[in-house]
Amino acid sequence: MKEKIFDKEEFIFEGMVSVSAVINSELKCRKITKVLFDRDKIKSKKKQYDYLRAMSSIHGFDIELTDEKTLDSLTVGTTHGGVIAYCTDRKIEEITKDDIKDGGFYVYIEGIEDPYNFGYALRSLYASGVDGVILSPRNWMTAAATVCRASAGASERCPLFISNDGMINIFKEKGYKIVCAGIRDSVSAYDADLKKPVLLIVGGEKRGISSSLLQNADTVVRLDYGREFMQSLSAASAAGILAFEVLRQNR
Repeated sequence: MKEKIFDKEEFIFEGMVSVSAVINSELKCRKITKVLFDRDKIKSKKKQYDYLRAMSSIHGFDIELTDEKTLDSLTVGTTHGGVIAYCTDRKIEEITKDDIKDGGFYVYIEGIEDPYNFGYALRSLYASGVDGVILSPRNWMTAAATVCRASAGASERCPLFISNDGMINIFKEKGYKIVCAGIRDSVSAYDADLKKPVLLIVGGEKRGISSSLLQNADTVVRLDYGREFMQSLSAASAAGILAFEVLRQNR
């Protein structure tokens, strides 16, 4: 949820997992300005309350006690668990050559529009050890709280970048293999060489990967199914499976 507070845009992050992810993010990409805590849960969630009080003095945010009804009115659902945080916006920059590690693993997500699917994908990608996730140009962070919740906080820990016209050339100059997920002229992901450095490109369920990206691919990989099934996996599921195959091949 987003609203105007103190003449600047702030976002409401719901639940302790999301709030902790912002506090503990190595990226320091956004700041908590205020935490609201359900006063009726102070005893039952004393460890959480004490932790937030300790962090408030370190990071300089206020803690206000409130009630469940107020928290429900400010949040999308009822899974906040008695704690929400007002957080500043996060700016995502276009990727540059300096952002790309030598011998790394990056994923470009093209065409995932649903914030829940985006969050699910980030959760798997971050767990697989990805060095960064690249997004197509749009304002992804308007649903930052939903993405954070769906990703179990991974969205606040994972380096995120915006793509640009020269992105593929930048990765090729750094010695990366360009691997697209697709069907036509593909090889099984389990037979493909996914040793780092690799840029994996995964498209959304509706439009897939654009032809210009496919033309620049060094390899197109597919996921073989365990039975005949004429439908595609969700982009979030496909991205997770392929990312863990990259992890397996680079153990």
